[in-house]
Formats: sequence, C-alpha cells, structure tokens
Amino acid sequence: MRIARFTTGEDPQFGVLTGEVDDFGQPAEDAVLVVLAGDPLYVGLKLTSTEVPIADARLLAPVIPRSKVVGIGRNYRDHAAEMGQDVPDEPLMFLKPNTSVSGPADPIYHPRQSERVDYEGELAVVIGRICRDVPVEKALEVVFGYTVANDVTARDLQQRDGQFTRAKGFDSFCPLGPWIETELDPADLRVQTHLNGDVVQDGTTADLIFDVPTLIAHVSSVMTLLPGDVILTGTPAGVGPLQVGDEVEVSVAGIGSLTNKVVARD
Repeated sequence: MRIARFTTGEDPQFGVLTGEVDDFGQPAEDAVLVVLAGDPLYVGLKLTSTEVPIADARLLAPVIPRSKVVGIGRNYRDHAAEMGQDVPDEPLMFLKPNTSVSGPADPIYHPRQSERVDYEGELAVVIGRICRDVPVEKALEVVFGYTVANDVTARDLQQRDGQFTRAKGFDSFCPLGPWIETELDPADLRVQTHLNGDVVQDGTTADLIFDVPTLIAHVSSVMTLLPGDVILTGTPAGVGPLQVGDEVEVSVAGIGSLTNKVVARD
C-alpha cells in the first residue's frame, strides 16, 4: 500500500495511492488518492469516500518526524572505501533534525557556509509504533513502511567539524518521498541516484553491512523510537557534489523516485 501526504492548496491530507506506478516511479495519469481520515500513524488506516486525482495534488514529505531522523553512516563497504575510512564495527549513528525534512520537488538549499554539498541516495525506514530494545527477529514488526531519502551533506563542514550535526542538519537536507510503501521486503532493493539525468549511484540494500532489522535493534537499544521516526539506512558508493541548478533524483525499487533541484540559499 502506498500512503502519500499531499495538499490541493489547503491543509495537508493523507491518502492511499491507487493505480500503477511505472518503472521510473511515476504514477499513472489516472491514479487517484483515496483520502484517509487523519494521520494513519495515529488513527490507523481509515479510508473515506473522497478521492483526489493525483494530477490535482502536490505531494509533500510523506512523514514529518515528530521526534527524530536517525542516520547511519558508512553502511556500504564501497562507500566507506571511497571515503577512505574503515568499515565500522557497529552501526555509526547520527541525528538529523526534523526541520531538515522536505518533500518531492521541494528545493535543496545550498547553504552559504559550504562549498561542497553532496547527495546521498538511501532507503528510509518509517517506524510505526513506540518501541525500545527491539530484538532483531521482531524488528520488522515495528516498521510502518519505507520511503526514499536523500541524506544531503555539507561534506566540507563535516570534515571541518569532525562530527555530523551541522553538515547534515541544514533545512532541506533530508528530502523524503514520494510516499510510504507499507508492503515491501527491504532485503534486496536497488538504490539509484541520477544527477541531471546521469546515473551516479547504483547499489542494492543486499550489500548493507548492517541490514534493516539489525539497524532497528541497534538504534532502539540506545533510544526509544516513536511513530513517524525515520531511520536512514546508508548510501552506496558514488556520492558527489551538488551545484546550484542541479536536479537530483533518488529511486528505490518497489517504492518510487524522489526528485529535487538545488537552489542558492538567500
């Protein structure tokens, strides 16, 4: 089931996307959103009789975490190698503020403080219920669904600061979308990033050092996870810089594509 958050010019709503999605992650022209009665993370999946044509809706970030976005660094061996760093012995966690979240077609703002802003295409996990100390074998039970993410990073600031907060925390540095897919096996999904139409990242979640259940178990052993919290699972090799005017598209098989343009921050 594909659950989108959208607007038709008024307050945001949630809806279930019906219809086919093509190989490029685009819904069919006749696709509709069956409106839900509130946020499904809190009131459940309650369908209404209202339908909105996808052509009349603007998709928003499918979830705005009320609590946190948890990022995982160096979770692909090839990415660790391209960064000249060792593979971590356990998941390397960092936090992105919920104010960094943006949605499909929203701009990525290139901050004045940075001369090197990178894309990082990733699979994102959306948590469905309050949980702590989740065993690996039960980890997928706490997942609401999956979406596409771009863990945008000011690489020069990351290297200068020696930690991740500023480099990954700017407004617009966590595009999510286009919707949440609730019925998906995360074990072997192709993750691709296109920059101005050219493939720059091409990996699979089968190559994750720490798979999704392991990540949920590890993160929840440190902090309580709340409904709507997001875990970014890491990026494959091929990260590179974004320039003002660039268009970056991240796609994950079985979900769809997330496209954003880079603009200068005033």
